[in-house]
Amino acid sequence: MIDPNETLIVGEWLLVDNQLVADSLCSRIENLVAGYLERLAVSPDGWSTLYRDPSDGRLWEHCYPKSELHGGGPPTLKVIDKRNAMRKYRVEAG
Repeated sequence: MIDPNETLIVGEWLLVDNQLVADSLCSRIENLVAGYLERLAVSPDGWSTLYRDPSDGRLWEHCYPKSELHGGGPPTLKVIDKRNAMRKYRVEAG
């Protein structure tokens, strides 16, 4: 479901007929977090979630990094290393 070479998946909002519409990467991210990735923890501030890819064990962070936009903007999935995951999410991510 996620290519071993992928480390970042960034969704975008597109302006279509004067409306913001989520692109296909937004849909892909939502499908991955809803039905494929294993949820491990939510950050203390509630704005990001830590997941594990069951096929290779990599840790992924689901977040909304565009704080200037409503709801934090479109979603992003990015690989996060174990040390940063443990520090941010306060969990053993092994």
